[in-house]
Amino acid sequence: MKEILIYFLISFGTALVCTPFVFWTLKKIRARQEILHYVDWHKSKSGTPTMGGWIFILPILILSPFILSSGTPLCNIAVIATLGYGILGCLDDYLKISREKNLGLRAYQKFIGQGGIAILVGVFYYLANPDGRIFVPFLNATWDIGFWILPLTVFVLVATTNSVNLTDGVDGLAGSVSLVYCAVLAIFIAISSKLMPMQESNTLLILVAIICGGLLCYLLFNTNKAKIFMGDTGSLFLGGIIATLSMFSLMGLFIPILGIMFVLSAATDIIQVTYFKITKKRTGTGRRVFLMAPFHHHLEKKGWTEARIVALYCTVTILLGIVCVITLV
Repeated sequence: MKEILIYFLISFGTALVCTPFVFWTLKKIRARQEILHYVDWHKSKSGTPTMGGWIFILPILILSPFILSSGTPLCNIAVIATLGYGILGCLDDYLKISREKNLGLRAYQKFIGQGGIAILVGVFYYLANPDGRIFVPFLNATWDIGFWILPLTVFVLVATTNSVNLTDGVDGLAGSVSLVYCAVLAIFIAISSKLMPMQESNTLLILVAIICGGLLCYLLFNTNKAKIFMGDTGSLFLGGIIATLSMFSLMGLFIPILGIMFVLSAATDIIQVTYFKITKKRTGTGRRVFLMAPFHHHLEKKGWTEARIVALYCTVTILLGIVCVITLV
């Protein structure tokens, strides 16, 4: 536990030291957020530096060489894969900046990139875990699903990266919920450490501590009113790290529960788009289920402040985290 806390503090300090460099670099390349016209109440945020996800990515880059080894293959691939997602998001952000409008990679291009990384991770994980062992929520038991661990891993990575990306629409929201999620995940890993090699389990815990330290530093500059946004650079990286660490710690099936607010973002967006298309085809006029999707924008339309929305999402995540931990003890 002492080592975990030390890495958390080192990560926080590393992120804090790197933050001025990140701000300086983003200013140099004019990495400014363009606000979509249909989110006009956020127009005052236009011009805020984006790609701020590097604040919590850099500690992973800097500290990983000190904790990864040949004895931690799962942790090695987790770092490589999530950095891949970060680079994909960085490319998307860069295209938006260079074009000076909120249009980066096209949806299919982003999906191909996300899916390609997910398939590679899925194949590797199947080779490392051919039994397909995974923990079943609320039953306090594991289930061997064999080959199906591969498509499950691919689905979890693609779904989670997109869900976290959709949740990043309010100051401090994606970062705060991710921080709570990772903190609970650390408890999961500690409780279930006997299910995997000790060195791998300890390194997974250290990785979670590092991401938590970096996220805490980032939130100092992202809570309302945000001085910087994580961009797709940060949101895709966070989705990747959450998905890979959850799967590799056998806790992938807990994502829909502990990550329910991420699921809510994706589900409300899918429902909104689907219902609009169906009603437009039938009546000629598209109708909407929510005032705006994802759900956090619906709450904003209802008059909720950004701070209140963040508090709601974090509270739900904390409560569900407690419920999940109780079932494991």
